[in-house]
Amino acid sequence: MMDAMPGSLLVKCNLALTAVFVAASIVAAVAFTSPWKTIGVVVSLSCFTVGIVAFLWGYWTAVQRSRTDNISVAALYFLVDNCAPQSVARLMNGALGVQVVVAVATAISRTTTDGRTGSTLAFGVLAPMMGLGLNGLWGATHGTFSPRQFDDSSEVPLQGSASGQD
Repeated sequence: MMDAMPGSLLVKCNLALTAVFVAASIVAAVAFTSPWKTIGVVVSLSCFTVGIVAFLWGYWTAVQRSRTDNISVAALYFLVDNCAPQSVARLMNGALGVQVVVAVATAISRTTTDGRTGSTLAFGVLAPMMGLGLNGLWGATHGTFSPRQFDDSSEVPLQGSASGQD
């Protein structure tokens, strides 16, 4: 069923990486010992890195598509306005929601580290960038957007001397 969805590889990657992030964050928060705290940081930073790469790739692709398609930021990064099938939007936004909840919950679960202010679990708040980036990449590569209209459109400013532009 999921293989028939457009961009199913991105959806599967998002779900798998979200599961790894959740498991590593929960174990790091519960055990709160040196190897698990380090693993939690590495996983969080890895998710952040994947998110940055996916975000930039998706943004680049969306900019190219925006020449012919009317792309909104909300549709691109949250897969709304029929940009994606409901099943894809639900899975991708659900993974993003889980990432946010787990990141915040684990970050506030331990407010100190060895008596010093702060916690290595705070690195988890970077991980939801992965969900945003993968949503944007999915939207840019597989999303459905209305075509850009240039005929007497209020979206396109007038060109020439009447517009007051130099």
